[in-house]
Amino acid sequence: MSQFKTIDDLDVAGKRVLVRADLNVPMQDGRVTDTTRIDRTVPTINELSNKGAKVIVISHFGRPKGEVVPELSLAPVAKALSLSCGLPVAFATDTIGPRAEMAIAEMHEGDIVMLENLRFHAEEEANDRAFTVTLSNLGDIYVSDAFSCSHRAHASTEGLAHLLPSAAGRLMQVEVESLAKALENPQSPVAAVVGGAKVSTKMEVLGNLSQKVDVLIIGGGMANTFLFAKGIDVGNSLCEKDMAGAAQDILVAAKEAGCDIVLPVDAVVAREFKEGAASEIVALDAIPADAMMLDVGPASVAAVTAKLEQCKTLVWNGPFGAFEIPPFDAGTNAIAQAAARLTRAGTLISVAGGGDTVAALAHAGVSKDFSYISTAGGAFLEWMEGKKLPGVEVLRK
Repeated sequence: MSQFKTIDDLDVAGKRVLVRADLNVPMQDGRVTDTTRIDRTVPTINELSNKGAKVIVISHFGRPKGEVVPELSLAPVAKALSLSCGLPVAFATDTIGPRAEMAIAEMHEGDIVMLENLRFHAEEEANDRAFTVTLSNLGDIYVSDAFSCSHRAHASTEGLAHLLPSAAGRLMQVEVESLAKALENPQSPVAAVVGGAKVSTKMEVLGNLSQKVDVLIIGGGMANTFLFAKGIDVGNSLCEKDMAGAAQDILVAAKEAGCDIVLPVDAVVAREFKEGAASEIVALDAIPADAMMLDVGPASVAAVTAKLEQCKTLVWNGPFGAFEIPPFDAGTNAIAQAAARLTRAGTLISVAGGGDTVAALAHAGVSKDFSYISTAGGAFLEWMEGKKLPGVEVLRK
């Protein structure tokens, strides 16, 4: 993170600090049901408050498309943030204008105020210059703590950094440092696990990783498309047959780059996709025509585990099978537990991210054991694709 300013580089006492957080949290009946994203930004907010800043928290929530949508108000999130911080959090009923200005004018050192949903103003997503200037006038310093929104060049994620002294918050800092360890300057050999249902959504990820990592392990439904491209009859399995040519291209490019692609060598198949469905373990040349592959088998688990034992760095995105439904969670669970064991032993740096990945690793009981798990979805994928993220680039010195 040396090329970034962090909170350590700022003198915040008495200053109005605009903190862009990602508080787009799940909500039911006006209550926050999962506070993970809130909890992760608390260290930044509390540190700034303790240093005497006037902390002004800004975030989007949902997709109101520039309209005021009462059920997408951040008011309940302000209450949840107050509980997580252990400090009072005042709430301003607009993002800019007299109500926001008044709430900020009444602040003392150490106070925290949350402004209303940024996306109630269409100019936020348009990165409108006049709106960004108005927003910047509410603060003296800008701190970005929203890595998960950094793939979007919006007013609050990118525009503000051009107008105010800027720095990365603690969550942004740890996120970027962890990701750099995994792909930018990793300890090799480096392995990547890419799973999930469809190859078509992860072509750019696979293309980028095949040129960067030593071992590329492909799981989930997308592995079926690769197996089909290699001439294996995948029966009734999920398979994007029209992507076979693209899969073939990746196999060739990886081979030329000296990247070892690891595909399943056996499968757990079933005739129906439901909990407790009758299933069997079969070799790849024995997949029944009316059955579908829903998980990798024990030989595949052993092969992947053996590869991980030879690696020093692991990047993980996506499950190996239909992990939401037992018994088709066994492969993902076993490989995740192997990665966790190697991380605990100090032989592997493991970084994971993406929505279904976070859920799969939690289900496998290893959330605490990985070196770092990113809650970012789209931003994590774009980073894996090798793209520059506007909200990160703008913070570079």
